[in-house]
Amino acid sequence: MGISVYVDGSGGTNSGYGYFVKETGESFYEKKPELTNNQAEYLAIISALNKYIDSDDDVTIYSDSKNTVNQLNHKFAINNEELRNLARDAWEIIGKFSNLSIVWIPRKENLAGKMLGS
Repeated sequence: MGISVYVDGSGGTNSGYGYFVKETGESFYEKKPELTNNQAEYLAIISALNKYIDSDDDVTIYSDSKNTVNQLNHKFAINNEELRNLARDAWEIIGKFSNLSIVWIPRKENLAGKMLGS
């Protein structure tokens, strides 16, 4: 079975992050003040990775953050130390998956963005 997880995060004073699982309708959202947009996107992906770390299913994580997706897929360099640390955390978890894809989608197709109201 395949699992499609849509992630989204937003920075600023009312920042937070979360995910939405298309197949089950399950969602998760955590408010965390004073994040940057990029930090929130990373935390959204890490929270989704942790949710499915023990799954044997094919997991696809969809994000509308081109930067984060390309950084995690080793296509873009990471010039910010804090983001580099978040990426290391993500890669550590990613290494435990056998069937994982992290895919960029346009903002209007991001089900998590609609659900999280961002």
